[in-house]
Amino acid sequence: EYVLHFSSGKPLKSLPDLLREYNLPPGLFPQNITCYEFDDATAKLVVHLPAACELSFKDSSVIRYSTRVKAIVAKGKLNGIEGMKTKFLVWVKVSNVAVEGYKSDKVWFTAAGVKKSRPRIQYDTPQAAVRVQEF
Repeated sequence: EYVLHFSSGKPLKSLPDLLREYNLPPGLFPQNITCYEFDDATAKLVVHLPAACELSFKDSSVIRYSTRVKAIVAKGKLNGIEGMKTKFLVWVKVSNVAVEGYKSDKVWFTAAGVKKSRPRIQYDTPQAAVRVQEF
């Protein structure tokens, strides 16, 4: 896993560690990322994956990832997400992911204007994703 820190040019911590620092579940992204970039000044996160892929969780939710996912990171939130979809009845683009407070047991996904909660425990551990034909 290769990472780059834009402010210093130094290697970064693992993506799960970065997510934890922002009170986000470390398993929001698959284990098999190629690398990620994080800019301290703008809080812009770019996660690179080897192929479009998806993760299925124990609560029957599914998240699909493009080869590049972009977001702005804030405490407990990923805002302005590009490159992530979830299935409500059809595949819809995820625009925001939020955790309300350190002790919250839910992760809130906003997609197509609909906000839906899922159990945070589902996202506590990064998992291996399954390759898909298209994002």
